Amino acid sequence: KFKAEIRKDQGPKAPPRVSSGSTAVSCALAASGIGAGDEVIVPPFTYIATIEAVLFCGALPVFAEIDETLCLSPEGIRAAITPRTKAVLLVHMCGGMARMDEIMAICREHNLTLVEDAGQAFGASYKGTSVGLFGKCGSYSFDFFKIATAGEGGVMVTNDETCYKLADSYSDHGHDHIGDNRGMENHPILGFNYRISELHAAVGLAQTRKVPHIREVNRKHKQILQEELSSVEGIGFSHLPDPSGDSATFLNLLLPDPKVAERVVEDLRQNNVGGFNYWYTNMYHFINQWNHLKELKSAAPLPIHLLKAPQDYLALKLPKSQEVIGRLISFGIRVTWTPQEMKALAASIRKSVEKVLSTIHA
Repeated sequence: KFKAEIRKDQGPKAPPRVSSGSTAVSCALAASGIGAGDEVIVPPFTYIATIEAVLFCGALPVFAEIDETLCLSPEGIRAAITPRTKAVLLVHMCGGMARMDEIMAICREHNLTLVEDAGQAFGASYKGTSVGLFGKCGSYSFDFFKIATAGEGGVMVTNDETCYKLADSYSDHGHDHIGDNRGMENHPILGFNYRISELHAAVGLAQTRKVPHIREVNRKHKQILQEELSSVEGIGFSHLPDPSGDSATFLNLLLPDPKVAERVVEDLRQNNVGGFNYWYTNMYHFINQWNHLKELKSAAPLPIHLLKAPQDYLALKLPKSQEVIGRLISFGIRVTWTPQEMKALAASIRKSVEKVLSTIHA
């Protein structure tokens, strides 16, 4: 039933359910044929599980620039392509979507496999197609932080029957799931245990049924906040290539520069305003804090240790990404907000931004 509900809302023909968004990305890469030695273009702004999935399948991450969509930019992807590039792992961040027409064109031009991590963008779409369904395979997350939660869970999506069968087996020790005796099933491929539990799937089913309502209310709440803040000097918003497809899980503010953003964050915290993320200093979501990745520290040797990294991760230069994430403050949209709470939040944001800018302009 959970699978059917995903299919109804998002549209994939075949969505295997797995234990987490992280394992969903792993299944998507494996089912897409991405493995040892393949260079995969990735963003520096994502939950680090995206990069871990590339490393643990034996592939080699190549970091490229993002833009104001908060996703990989077409320009960034094109600049990162080498003769060894096999795939683009596109992450749709903070409820929005990437510039899909241009990115798809680049992938076709260079014969690259597109895999999508839409863990933060379940319920979002681009020109009528759900994000996650543009590439060969895609993935969603259903942890506590997402628009729909299973407590913990994930879904890999694809409209490719071969990819579906591969993922279905790969996520369950290679079982082909043919017949009614699990102990006598064949194993066409090697796999591992990425199965979701029945309990988590039941929670995911109930929560997924609420997504159309949550998305509708969130869009209204986001619009109210944007209208309140759009006249404030110094406040801009992340770019949505298709505003009608926004899942509206985040209000993403872009301030004039990182110094202003840092001071606004400090002022908001001093005034006990919560519910936001400043990703620039976040330990999990931005490359600046990924020292263990940059130094390739792992419990045991990985293929990248033998094949060598395609970039010097300790000396990466990604100025556009640094500038965008340095300016970004993301507020989670809540479906339960009252009009009074939204007005109070907008007033607090306005007050902090105007206060910081007034000291800079003085």
